[in-house]
Amino acid sequence: MLASWGLAACGERKERTAPSAPPRPLTLMLNSSPDADHAALYAAVANGDFRTVGLQVMPQAPSDSSAPLKLLAAGRADMAISYEPDVLLARDQGMRLVSVGSLVGRPLSSIIALGARHIRGPRDLRGKTVGTAGMPYQSAELHAILGHAGLPASSARETNVGPDLVGAMRSQRVDATLGGSWNYDAIQLQLKHKNPTVIPVDQAGVPTYSELVLVVREDEARNRGPLLRAFLRALDRGQREVRADPARAIQPLLATNRALDPHLQISSVRHTLAATPVPRGHSFGFQDPAAWEAFGRWMLGQGLLRRQPFAGQALTNEFLPGEGI
Repeated sequence: MLASWGLAACGERKERTAPSAPPRPLTLMLNSSPDADHAALYAAVANGDFRTVGLQVMPQAPSDSSAPLKLLAAGRADMAISYEPDVLLARDQGMRLVSVGSLVGRPLSSIIALGARHIRGPRDLRGKTVGTAGMPYQSAELHAILGHAGLPASSARETNVGPDLVGAMRSQRVDATLGGSWNYDAIQLQLKHKNPTVIPVDQAGVPTYSELVLVVREDEARNRGPLLRAFLRALDRGQREVRADPARAIQPLLATNRALDPHLQISSVRHTLAATPVPRGHSFGFQDPAAWEAFGRWMLGQGLLRRQPFAGQALTNEFLPGEGI
């Protein structure tokens, strides 16, 4: 399938948007309300990077985190930001979707506990209550972490606390949570002097995966190669602007969502940039097919998927700057 993306794009690569043509609308469904993870996107919108390549990108926040891929599959969005595990689950359910680039190329999800709980590592979860957001793969991640630490899956109690993981910890409903992010929730707690323990899942027994990816329908990948290439070229410019001057680059994001704490956003952007360097020899957005295959096999082995995922077919790097044929 990867070859089919490449052939479609290669045949159309020389097309150019006419300078006098009005920008082409592109509806992008976000994975959440705008925050630091979307800094490159909003920088590219504000600085005219998308308009330069003939696109009018319109980000939209979803009603809930499960909506983006469903809306995309139904044709109600042109592109969606989602999570690698969710993409593999959606494909397993018959949705013909493909990831065309990564926004965050490693897991953000972490075990997080407040300092007062005296949890310093996975083995300290024995006898504790761990809250999750109820995502289908979070139970498997918790069991993998416990097993990696030499503990049985029954040694910790899991409870679904919904999306407010930080609130569940602060109200002492749980001893720890799984699903909060090291680049946002953990920093938020640090800024409030809660001294959190943070254990990223990919450092505790869960295979690595891309936290946030850009997803389109398979037919769009085959038939709209120039548009996708233009989008990703402009997004790359936005990411370069964020790397060059994070404090300045997040201003469009702050203007979009005035409920955001500027200190938290800049801290989150800087932590993410430091921990997610662009792979040597590749461009921003690169996805490792071997890592996708490994994570897909893990999901299958955990009973999360019904059939062999062929996860390497769920992505393409063809449209990234410098990656195409």
